Amino acid sequence: MPQPITLKDPQLEARIIGARTVTAVVLVLAALGIIASRYHTLQIEEFEVYRTQSERNRVHLQPLPPKRGLIFDRNGVLLADNRPSFILSLVPERIDRLEDTLAEIAALIELSDADLERFTKELKRSRPYQPVPLRFRLTEEERALLAVNQHRMPGLVVDAQLLRHYPHGELFSHALGYVGRINEQEEALLDETNYRGTFHIGKVGVEKYYEDMLHGTVGYQNEENNAHGRVLRVLERTPPTPGRDLTLHLDYAVQKAAFDALGDRRGAVVAMDPRSGGILAMVSTPGFDTNLFVNGISTQDYSALRDSIDVPLFNRAVQGSYPPGSTMKPFIGLAGLESGLVTPETTVPDPGWYRLPGDSRKYRDWILRIRGTGHAPEVDLKLAIAESCDVYFYDLARRLTIDRLHDYLAPFGFGARTDVDTTTERSGVLPSTRWKRETMAQPWYPGETISAGIGQGYMLATPLQLASATATLASRGEHRIPRFLKAVDGAPVEAPLLEPVTAAPENWDAIFDGMREVVHGKRGTAEYLSDGITYEMAGKTGTAQVIGIAQGEVYDEEQVDERHRHHGLFIAFAPLEAPTIAVAIIVENGGGSSAATPIARAVIDTWLEGETG
Repeated sequence: MPQPITLKDPQLEARIIGARTVTAVVLVLAALGIIASRYHTLQIEEFEVYRTQSERNRVHLQPLPPKRGLIFDRNGVLLADNRPSFILSLVPERIDRLEDTLAEIAALIELSDADLERFTKELKRSRPYQPVPLRFRLTEEERALLAVNQHRMPGLVVDAQLLRHYPHGELFSHALGYVGRINEQEEALLDETNYRGTFHIGKVGVEKYYEDMLHGTVGYQNEENNAHGRVLRVLERTPPTPGRDLTLHLDYAVQKAAFDALGDRRGAVVAMDPRSGGILAMVSTPGFDTNLFVNGISTQDYSALRDSIDVPLFNRAVQGSYPPGSTMKPFIGLAGLESGLVTPETTVPDPGWYRLPGDSRKYRDWILRIRGTGHAPEVDLKLAIAESCDVYFYDLARRLTIDRLHDYLAPFGFGARTDVDTTTERSGVLPSTRWKRETMAQPWYPGETISAGIGQGYMLATPLQLASATATLASRGEHRIPRFLKAVDGAPVEAPLLEPVTAAPENWDAIFDGMREVVHGKRGTAEYLSDGITYEMAGKTGTAQVIGIAQGEVYDEEQVDERHRHHGLFIAFAPLEAPTIAVAIIVENGGGSSAATPIARAVIDTWLEGETG
């Protein structure tokens, strides 16, 4: 039977359509409500947040590193300057695929493993939108290649910056020190704000000691950038404050005279002005080219310096601790005079050797192996200094005792750092019974006092200490802290005064007479220096043993390895009546003082010629 035909129900369809319409309207209104709510949030509630983010994409605050202060010698010779150099940097936030960009750059210019390693380290600690340096000192050809291809590599920045340069390289290497790349340990200690955009810091020497003065204060500028990161305009700029210019007491001519006179020998020269405490020259040889360190020395170059048997990185002037030998005799002689144990006329018998009471051991005088006897049957202070008589000072040291010797020598600065305005200074050793007990847990023996009486045994001094003590002697007790710094931005800086060394005028005269006789007397150990001299020099020769010599044996230089030969030392000041320069010299393994004395003559001649020229 056929099914009945169902007719449409208009009312039902109307209800269905109405319900669907209502649902659609509700959904549309809900969506519009959500959009309106989100729009309200973005445009009203969080307007400032998103405006700031937008501004960050458009406007960037970039640091402006300050120009490092220049360094001059006392006569205006430039010792450390800044030279323009082009640096390739990358802004990681503007680069989609960093590895691909690095590969593209490497195809255009040379990137060493050290460059990439340094870049990776810098990248980890860089700030957002801060350029991270990849290559320093780009050549003109490299700059051209990068400029042509820069449009394909967003985030690539080539900027000109000033980099430290040392015009005289090795000549002032140990005196000035150098700057180098900031490492992680240094960065943790630095003022993060003031060092933004700065890649270098003083590492050693004057450059490190006066870092705060030389660095300056960072500046800033707000830059408006387009979508590709290109700078459209500078909105605001606060210029950096450049570092302060330093003038040092160093004298280029005197420094070069000392450097040339030392030649290829290992040693050190320190020259000071006793009137001011200023350091006129500080040379340690061998040295090194400080420019190698500015942008990170290569592994090969650093290994060559580090592994050299001559240790060129070692600043012998402030780090080298040497037995001062007979250069201590004027100071010990003054101690004897001031203590009242001797007078200038006091004599000591000199058979060429000395015995302690009740001891069979003979302490030989250096003259014994040459003459077979002593300097003279009876030796007074003047002859003892002039001919460097060991027997006289053996006896004087015994009578003084090691503790009184310590107390008389300490005011000259022995056994303590001078507090010079540089880094890595060592204190040397001024022994005493207390020092040995605390250092070695051992008692002091009388024979050790004998060795101390001629500047041997435990006694050690740096060339700077010897120069400072000689300057104090030359100024008759005026004791200043040695200083490189002479002026800051042209304003003079005075070296601090320490407690003076006091002595009777006649005692100063007696020591000066003996030291004058060293150079100008017929029996002086440096008499040959007076040939053609136009001024009076006071000096004292010294020889320091490197290896021990057994009782009864004779030192034969020809049979000893070169690096085991005696060190040669010399201290001097001039002109005698009104000293303006004091010097201390050591030539390692020079065989004796004759290796050091001509250096003093060259240095003093140069200084005095400059003063009168």
